[in-house]
Amino acid sequence: MNAKSTTARFSLSEIEAARARGEDKTRDDAPEAESLGVDFWDDARVVMPPGKTSVHLRLDSDIVDWFKSRGKGHLTRMNAVLRAYVDAQKGR
Repeated sequence: MNAKSTTARFSLSEIEAARARGEDKTRDDAPEAESLGVDFWDDARVVMPPGKTSVHLRLDSDIVDWFKSRGKGHLTRMNAVLRAYVDAQKGR
């Protein structure tokens, strides 16, 4: 698979082709989910997440450097970490 970005989307045929080329990064021991069935997608809805808010945020330099060192999409990854924290706190 091409590393388009951390939020890249691939079709099922693109994923299957990448697997056939040995480019799949899925762990060999990862469990395979049960099929949703062909009919599932006939009535499936795509729900867009709520809008984003632009903020000015002061962070420790080493934190920003660490996220940036992981490549393009560091702000998206930071948002994902914050989302996981919020979701975990809601579950308390």
